[in-house]
Amino acid sequence: MARRRRNILFIMYDQLRFDYLSCAGHPHLHTPHMDRVARMGVRFTNAYVQSPVCGASRMSFYTGRYVHSHGASWNGFPLKVGEMTLGDHLRGCGMDAVLVGKTHMRVDAEGMARLGLAPDTLIGARVAECGFDVWERDDGLWGRGPDGFYDAGPQPYNAYLKAKGYPGDNPWHDFANAGLDADGEMASGWFMANADKPANIAEEDSETPYMTRRAEAFIAQAGPAPWLCHLSYIKPHWPYIVPAPYHAMYGPADVLPPVRSNGERADPHPVYRAFMENPIGRAFQRPEVRAKVVPAYMGLVKQCDDQLGRLLAFLEAEGRLDDTMIVITSDHGDYLGDHWLGEKDLFHEPSVKVPLIVYDPSPEADATRGTTCDALVEAIDLAATFVAFAGGRVPEHVIEGRSLMPFLRGETPPAWRDFVVSEYDYAPTPMAERLGVSPAEARLFMVRDRRWKYIHAETFRPMLFDLLNDPDEFRDLGADPEHAGIVAMMGERLAAWARRPSQRTTRSPAEIVAMRGGSHGKGILIGVYDASEVAPEAAAAYRGRPGR
Repeated sequence: MARRRRNILFIMYDQLRFDYLSCAGHPHLHTPHMDRVARMGVRFTNAYVQSPVCGASRMSFYTGRYVHSHGASWNGFPLKVGEMTLGDHLRGCGMDAVLVGKTHMRVDAEGMARLGLAPDTLIGARVAECGFDVWERDDGLWGRGPDGFYDAGPQPYNAYLKAKGYPGDNPWHDFANAGLDADGEMASGWFMANADKPANIAEEDSETPYMTRRAEAFIAQAGPAPWLCHLSYIKPHWPYIVPAPYHAMYGPADVLPPVRSNGERADPHPVYRAFMENPIGRAFQRPEVRAKVVPAYMGLVKQCDDQLGRLLAFLEAEGRLDDTMIVITSDHGDYLGDHWLGEKDLFHEPSVKVPLIVYDPSPEADATRGTTCDALVEAIDLAATFVAFAGGRVPEHVIEGRSLMPFLRGETPPAWRDFVVSEYDYAPTPMAERLGVSPAEARLFMVRDRRWKYIHAETFRPMLFDLLNDPDEFRDLGADPEHAGIVAMMGERLAAWARRPSQRTTRSPAEIVAMRGGSHGKGILIGVYDASEVAPEAAAAYRGRPGR
């Protein structure tokens, strides 16, 4: 019997915390559809992104490579021409790679021009769109100020809203991300005081349902070829405002206390202090901010879960639930006031740890359905997993992650990693200027193993947390002489990781081994005294009469 085609639905929510799912233990926020996928597959409880900022994290998801390797280390940093992506790898396995939603990718326009790649050609378009064929791209941040729009390019969601009759040049903001005050004036979602107001838009026209419908439209018309559909939602990312009825589903009584300690502010690491004292950190230290924002964030998550339920029903109706791998994850978390911080950026668990649920429809995965896996997993592992699921061979000299397929099939992979690595380049931020560090110095690296979380900060002392005895990460032991040995051990792990041959991508290890000593067969006989020192066939061309 011919093997049925197998597809991949790769769902990413922007800024979704790992612990804001009911299957992960949240006591008030119920996410039955994400829970359902967890029952269908495996929920990984120790999944970490390669950078706690959108652009850099996503480029690692899409290349399967560390930030240190691909170089697109902050939002707006182009992914250089030549980096292989999911699309490149999967097309080699006979699978299409299609985008519906956000990538936060910036094109290497100079590199494309240098190579003569036009963005209106098939290859040029794929290079310009992170390897995807675009069904719809919408990075979703259509903020506009005196210098113009934050995001450049087409605005398909704004075009949709205008076609639906929403007036103005930017209905994304004026309706989808703003409410109304008592006088009928705009109450912008950029101002967190308005987070408890309903967005001034019909719920079905808001961003999350809209993008769900766009994914359904792609799936409904997809031909016989197998596909990966990257459905990438902008929510629950800020602006923190949500349409009715989700705006009123949760209130201050549903807000969990912030995970933070006064001791964290006593003598903090200079980089940590700079982020605590930035405007975002100071805002989320205010009780009234959390009382308004967290319920809105929960409402946004609830809307995402309801739309997932719609999507699952659609897949069932289309007969595609039995042949489609489903992956649910996020590009990073959200502090929401934990550790006296807002947004993301640093390496506490609410920021760098993400949800990861994988449903493999194959019968070989039946034994692991509804289980959890506590292996140390990295975002780059998904690229390897997708290639393996598509039937390809993972090019380990290019993709730095490892396939999760053994875990999905109830197997134990040999020599799984002992630690995970994440990076943050904060050079473009005001905190770098405040700290007086150069762009080369404004870099952080995290190494996290089963017990310890170590953070290397250029020009500053390291940070260290004992996750066994201090799971909330309140006590920084980086300057404690009693832990100097642990600091040294973790620092050597980072150094060994940094020495890996990550740029040697044009030759696999097997090809390199095959090259050893091969020059004799090509007539290059270096260091040979006479013909007796090499095989007869190696010197055959150099014997006999000249010219014969």
